[in-house]
Amino acid sequence: MANGQLLTTAAEEQAPESHAHDAVLQLDSVAKHYGSEAVIPDLSLSVRDGEILTLLGPSGCGKTTTLRLIAGLERPDTGTIQLRDDDVAGNGRFVPPEERGVGVVFQEFALFPHLSARENVAFGLQEWPEDERDARVEELLDLVGLESQGESYPDELSGGQQQRIALARSLAPEPAMLLLDEPFSNLDVDLRVEMREEVRRIIKEAGVTAVSVTHDQEEALSISDRVAVMNDGDVEQIDTPQQVFQQPESRFVAGFLGHASFLSGDVHGDSVDTALGRVLRDDVNGLAEQYDSTSIDLLVRPDDVTAFPASGSEANGHVVYRRYLGPTVLYRVELDSGETIECMHNHSDRIDLDERVAVRVTADHELAWFPANQRTKTETETTTTA
Repeated sequence: MANGQLLTTAAEEQAPESHAHDAVLQLDSVAKHYGSEAVIPDLSLSVRDGEILTLLGPSGCGKTTTLRLIAGLERPDTGTIQLRDDDVAGNGRFVPPEERGVGVVFQEFALFPHLSARENVAFGLQEWPEDERDARVEELLDLVGLESQGESYPDELSGGQQQRIALARSLAPEPAMLLLDEPFSNLDVDLRVEMREEVRRIIKEAGVTAVSVTHDQEEALSISDRVAVMNDGDVEQIDTPQQVFQQPESRFVAGFLGHASFLSGDVHGDSVDTALGRVLRDDVNGLAEQYDSTSIDLLVRPDDVTAFPASGSEANGHVVYRRYLGPTVLYRVELDSGETIECMHNHSDRIDLDERVAVRVTADHELAWFPANQRTKTETETTTTA
């Protein structure tokens, strides 16, 4: 049981509940095997009307297979998939991809090289009346900001422009849902950040529901209304980006979403005693009375703590690693207790390797926590050694 699960979480108070009638997409007990391997053992998931939901997880966690099941490129072994309350897979029914009303943006963009940008966008509208087709194409070129590039061919467009044309082409037939498969992986770093904002704007202005797949945590947190963190073919947590990052429901989610240190502590009355001093109970999210006089682990991210040079009894650790990141510097500190904490400092701060430091908890939000009895074997051995 993770932090706050005994109580109502902040996400439950802030985010609307997902009801069946709000769902554009519903997966119920979906399973997919490749030979004897269960890539998706038993997955249930709903996507709300008008939201951008990102499936986030490491390679091999099942997120791409889930996207292919939604698109109709794979057939589930068991379970059902509903799109707009219609069964598209399961219950003896399987609707092929071209009949699902789902648009897909692949990471390679897959534009037709012999067609202009305008012709690429119009490709899925061949059965529309000519005047309606032309109006729709112009509307989408304007939406993606490429109205002046309609006659350009793909090899004459930049990577970002190609991505926007691919997006416009997928939106052209007015799909019930848009699927994006690692949509930014082929772009350079600077363009990737710019295109995240642009793609989110386009999707929101188009009013379409979207499911995206990525292994990039920053991408998922920046573009999504909700994030579903996947591991071994299942969803470990689904919630707003803020909630999954600040109040993860499992150690896997905590560790996958950026740097995570776990600081052991003993709960006593109105505080938690740790190697960094006392942390007030009010500064720990949902720490129920049932955990009085027990040991817990506080989730501490690099910006939750501060280290500064110190000596004598004031110091409680020493720097064992530093990494310059441009605007910031990441320090890893081995505490005298044997635990390791990571701290993020401004690039102008300078602490030398092996320098003795005092580390303090300076978080301005409630810390997440986990019962100590949920430690992994490695974590238990580390704590015992310390």
